[in-house]
Amino acid sequence: MINRLTIIGAGLIGGSLSLALKQAGAVTHVVGCGRNIDNLIKGVELGVIDSYQSSIAEAVKDADMVVVAVPLGAMETAFGQIKGNIAETSVITDVGSAKGSVVGIAKASLGEQFNQFVPGHPIAGTENSGIEAGFATLYQNRRVILTPLEETSRQAVQKVDAMWQQCGASIEYLSVEHHDKVLAATSHLPHMLAYAMVNYLSGLNEHDEIFKYAAGGFRDFTRIASSDPVMWRDVCLSNGDALLEFIEGYKEELDMISSAIKDNDANALLALFGKAKSERDSLIGNC
Repeated sequence: MINRLTIIGAGLIGGSLSLALKQAGAVTHVVGCGRNIDNLIKGVELGVIDSYQSSIAEAVKDADMVVVAVPLGAMETAFGQIKGNIAETSVITDVGSAKGSVVGIAKASLGEQFNQFVPGHPIAGTENSGIEAGFATLYQNRRVILTPLEETSRQAVQKVDAMWQQCGASIEYLSVEHHDKVLAATSHLPHMLAYAMVNYLSGLNEHDEIFKYAAGGFRDFTRIASSDPVMWRDVCLSNGDALLEFIEGYKEELDMISSAIKDNDANALLALFGKAKSERDSLIGNC
């Protein structure tokens, strides 16, 4: 049981966490914290949070668990205000999708309290944002990756692990470096492709017809281009090295397709598409 949970950045991810824990009977009181007071008031009205604070320093006082759910670009400000305002027994975790940058910020900001921090990342979300977008089942049967360091308190890790399990999530452990490389490939790169495709097609003279006749595949592929631009700007800047490596590799694949089309090479195209289908079907399933 978490007696007092503080969520800094009460949006989709934090709101869904609160609702899941409330549904499980695993939390007594949830404090929301953020700059958008109207959003926080709405959260109280909807029963997502129980109270709110605009000051991070005030919000984290007496908290058993602090979840930092702000965009990556706001992590430094958040952790800077946490330092010195939490109890020795408090546990801190985050939900950022690039762990290297967050760990560096937390270590510099928290000092001797860094061992109370458990880096984390729930692999869940939608293209919607705001506290009203949250729902209790978001983490059901989803993975949450924890990336504790050697100095991280084992008791703190156990508490964060237990919290996410109460939400119905499956917990996995990776190193910080491995996490950032895997997520650059499986999450960050696809978002870049979706943004780039929508931007490219919208710049064409006939873009109205292109979007008018877009079929389900186009809508499915570009859905994630409706995600929060601020969040994804911060992801690019925070995990740039790993992301650039995969962008360059993807360009090479496109070049191979372009060459095969120019050469009218049916066999090369069939081999490329057949390999992709086989890999996708075997790894993810035909769904």
